[in-house]
Amino acid sequence: MRRPPLPRFDRTFLLRALTAILVTASALGCAPAADAVDGQDIVFDSQSYFAVTVDTRQEDIELRWRNPDTGQPFGGIGALKTWAAGKGRPLAFATNAGIYDREFKPLGLFVEDGKTIVPLNLVHGNPRSGNFSLLPNGVFAVYDDGSVAVTSTEAFRDAGRKPRFATQSGPMLVIDGEVNPQFDNGSDSMKWRSGVCAKSAHEAVFVVSRAPVNFHSFARLFRDQLGCRDALFLDGTISQAYTPDDGYAGAPAFMTKPYAGIVAVFPKKR
Repeated sequence: MRRPPLPRFDRTFLLRALTAILVTASALGCAPAADAVDGQDIVFDSQSYFAVTVDTRQEDIELRWRNPDTGQPFGGIGALKTWAAGKGRPLAFATNAGIYDREFKPLGLFVEDGKTIVPLNLVHGNPRSGNFSLLPNGVFAVYDDGSVAVTSTEAFRDAGRKPRFATQSGPMLVIDGEVNPQFDNGSDSMKWRSGVCAKSAHEAVFVVSRAPVNFHSFARLFRDQLGCRDALFLDGTISQAYTPDDGYAGAPAFMTKPYAGIVAVFPKKR
């Protein structure tokens, strides 16, 4: 038996409801996700790590030290996250950006929004005075075209290319495909560690250890597991990484101290 047609009111209601559903689905499909980065757990040489891959064609990598509204250092990822949320910018990833001095100021080069806040540090100190002086140290840089690079300090200086964001830290973990010769495979210097490499011009990989490791093992992770030809140590015992999905990884919260510089990743605006 043929079903009678729906009354005009019901047909109009259904059409409007269907239109609303389609519009909502389209909006959700186009909205950028706060956790757009690729985070994964890695086990290498019986050690556990958390790695985040950032595609600069999809996300923006920035370096942030001070709150531009107050002039005060952010000091931690939580404060940065709160500030970013107030600007309508969901934080997709963050980690501390490098080594700092006793005045909680970046020890080496720090470039933010194209402005050099701290100049390139070319002082060659005693390796026993700190990781930064365990040569060669290096620079992680983000350029105006979105490309990223990890190079030794001298190579960065000689290239003469102006970055939009940059942080200098050290030592270099991997140099042109080789583990830094300063590292000892049998070293008992075990600490939480964080580092970064540029796998390609638009792909940066950040790693933080989930337990203390030595430099040699950490460097081989970048070379042998991640396939990085150049990698840079960012920081040690206080290092943490954050994503919305995974929360915090790295050193226990009670070991962290205020950061002087934070790597901040945001989805690109569509």
